[in-house]
Amino acid sequence: MNADDQKKASGEAAALLVEPGMVVGLGTGSTAAWFVKALAARKLDIRGVPTSEATANLARELGIALTALDDVKSIDLTVDGADEVGPGLSLIKGGGAALLREKLVWEASKRCVVIADAAKQVKQLGQFRLPIEVVRFGHVHTGQRLADIAAEFDLLPPRLRMADRGLVVTDGGNVIYDMAPGLIAEPAALAGALKAVTGVVDHGLFLDLADEALIGTDQGVVKLLP
Repeated sequence: MNADDQKKASGEAAALLVEPGMVVGLGTGSTAAWFVKALAARKLDIRGVPTSEATANLARELGIALTALDDVKSIDLTVDGADEVGPGLSLIKGGGAALLREKLVWEASKRCVVIADAAKQVKQLGQFRLPIEVVRFGHVHTGQRLADIAAEFDLLPPRLRMADRGLVVTDGGNVIYDMAPGLIAEPAALAGALKAVTGVVDHGLFLDLADEALIGTDQGVVKLLP
């Protein structure tokens, strides 16, 4: 199986966890898209809370009824991908620049399941860049403060994310700084330091949020617990 086959397998396995009547958080990214497609194929009476405009558009195209986060008391189940799955189901997310909405949905959920291909499972976080969502106003100064924090944790300074069309802007109108890959020895301490910086909206460290992981492998889908 290639990576895409593994993503598809994990997404389809996660779709089987959904029951009629549920409010379901719909993740963002290539792996989450497989989940959304598999969920739509089941034609269940559910409501989805999308974590990005891209996911919302896909869900509408596939006929999934959507609702807003503010219109529900809680979410029964959220299924989403990850850029890295580390020990204890610690995660790095945000490669698709949707980390803020993803984290809001995750924290409003009774149960969170991360889905990924086998290459995303790592022994220590930091092989993938760490995204940090920053308010656009004064972001250069905020970036300088982030560089100071990176140095404290023996990491390289973050870089402003750009794309072919220019500056990457999130659905919330913010920008993304990516901390260069580097092994993160103290994820919780780094998370706290980043969140304490004025101008930082949130970061891509998802710690103590995932209840289980479904990892697609050549031998099938493997379930991991924290």
